[in-house]
Amino acid sequence: MALPLLPGNCFNRNVLSFDAYFAEDIISSSEEAYRVRQCKIYFYLEDDTIQVVEPEIKNSGIPQGTIIRRHRIPLPPPNDEEFYTVEHFNINQEVVFYARPYMIVDCDQFTRNFLRKLGVRLNTPGSVPPDPFTASRNKMYEYMNPLRPYDPMDTLRQFLALDRHVLRFYGIWDDRESLFGDLRELVVHYFLADDTMEVLEVVKSNSGRDSAPVLIHRMKLPKNAPVDLPRPGQITTHTVLNVFGPMGHGSRYLLDRLETGALEQDFYKDCDLKIGAIINAWGRRIVLCDCDEFTKEYYKNKYGVEDFNPVQYKAPPPPKVEVKYPPYTGFGSEEDSLCSCLGMVPKPPQRDFKKFLEKDRQGLESHVLRFLAILITDNPIDKDRKFIVSYYLSDDTIQVFEPPQRNSGIISGKFLERIRIAKPGQETFKSEMSEFFTAQDLFVGATVNLFGHIFHLVDADEYAFIYMENNAHEFPRANINIILNKLKKKEAKSREIKQTFAASDPGRSNKVEYEQFRKILRNVSDGTLSEHEIMTVARYYSVQDDSDVDVNFLLATAQEQLKRNNFEDFSKLKDFFVHSDRERNGLLSLQTSRTIFKGFRIPVADDLLRMILTRHENDQGQIDYMKLLTGLNWREHPIRTSQPLEILVKCEEGWTGEPVARLVKDVCYLMLLEDLFGLEK
Repeated sequence: MALPLLPGNCFNRNVLSFDAYFAEDIISSSEEAYRVRQCKIYFYLEDDTIQVVEPEIKNSGIPQGTIIRRHRIPLPPPNDEEFYTVEHFNINQEVVFYARPYMIVDCDQFTRNFLRKLGVRLNTPGSVPPDPFTASRNKMYEYMNPLRPYDPMDTLRQFLALDRHVLRFYGIWDDRESLFGDLRELVVHYFLADDTMEVLEVVKSNSGRDSAPVLIHRMKLPKNAPVDLPRPGQITTHTVLNVFGPMGHGSRYLLDRLETGALEQDFYKDCDLKIGAIINAWGRRIVLCDCDEFTKEYYKNKYGVEDFNPVQYKAPPPPKVEVKYPPYTGFGSEEDSLCSCLGMVPKPPQRDFKKFLEKDRQGLESHVLRFLAILITDNPIDKDRKFIVSYYLSDDTIQVFEPPQRNSGIISGKFLERIRIAKPGQETFKSEMSEFFTAQDLFVGATVNLFGHIFHLVDADEYAFIYMENNAHEFPRANINIILNKLKKKEAKSREIKQTFAASDPGRSNKVEYEQFRKILRNVSDGTLSEHEIMTVARYYSVQDDSDVDVNFLLATAQEQLKRNNFEDFSKLKDFFVHSDRERNGLLSLQTSRTIFKGFRIPVADDLLRMILTRHENDQGQIDYMKLLTGLNWREHPIRTSQPLEILVKCEEGWTGEPVARLVKDVCYLMLLEDLFGLEK
């Protein structure tokens, strides 16, 4: 009965395995007439190819391995135009490959199940006939095995298994009974690889002893030392007996398993060492007081020891005397006065050189935060004065400059020299260092007292805003995430907040002016948000004009950010947009597009993404997402632009408080509400 042929791809990597043998005639040997060679027949179901492999046998003397390489084998004549198929194989059945008969005796379980599913009735498994030559070689190997017992001398196994495994104990040697003796601290090492020990001495500074840390070199440490030196040849690995008398009358030696006359030596083993034990190190009584973590784990796993309480041999350390420095005298800086108390020879205070290198001026990066300030005073003349408060990040110094004002009657110029300023309300003459103003203490809306002059910071330059926003982890009032978390606590008033913003926007343009936005946030936050935090939120959700930046420049900047982050899943991003386009018109709203980008976690800055979406929005508020994705695909459609991709904000040296960059005119409150409370239809 012909078996049905199935497509080859259905049996990919499916192989039938048969156990077989063939008899090979031996003509040139008188010890054997034939040899039975076992082999494996593999039938590949995907293409009906056959492979014959003979397992290698040690010292067989014949080449073994692949006998017939994998290919389709034709049937023996007169059917040599056809090839072997799966229906030609069965247990206890002979197959002929190129005039050599192979007897199939068994198969594996997968082959049995497969043939039964095809309807093949399997024969009874056979057996491989014995091979006379193999039987004779196995008998010869049995004679080669020694019958008499040998003493095990496997030292290499211990070395390979326990090399670099060392037990460490901390001990003491009390030598105070001898002249000029004292209590000496030691470290005892036990090497598990060869059961040797070494003793090291802990030499303390200014102890008056020579720096010779090795007290006993690595060796097997006897328990009953000191002992007499053995005679030459007395210590041997084996003891042998001459059974034929003295030398010259023939010699035959026999291994003495009783070790008659052998010198008994008792050395320290790992089982003899424990915390609190006393070992004899060539006459020195060493008390083991403690051990390291590896030693504790070793004894816990091998011997089940759980008690590792150390032996206290050191006196408790004396209480640390607190160093009290004299109070500040008022001459020089506090650091300089403190350095004169730290040594016999006064040294100048060390400058934070690392901070100076990181925060010093580097090109356009000035690392100077400038704020516009006014004086809080009752003098009507000083109320209209304006000041520039500059904070230098390289050394935490503050400088105050008064810009010129026409017809003010006040000479402009330097108001306060560049200096570190301590916070008010501290004692002047004290031993502790004073607390100075830091960069975190200066922000828009802060009130600082500089040597009795109270300044209120009302504005900052663009560089200060950008620097604080880029380093938001150092400036919490410029961290948009912290500010949003404060506003999210007002979730109970979410409905009221939405209604307030909606009432301020009668034209439904989803944006309000900055002053109106500032008043709403002040009322919503109940005064918990500072002026700087409100300005940070307004800058984050500000609406930019279309004429500010070219759309090609925006797309080029976005492509550069995507390229830096190795983002190339534009096909998957396109599938997201197509799936969200229910009307199949290629248009989606700005909010839906922004939600898809945020859900896809595209590595583009939020403000840049918001500007790109706004520039691609049409009159109906829809976005052609295919055009947008084409512009973002830096791999297939790279955009070349002559503008630099990174806008460096230059710190103006002569800033007089006037804005050097564009003001925040309108704020998109809809995006703020979405990030805070979500949107409701």
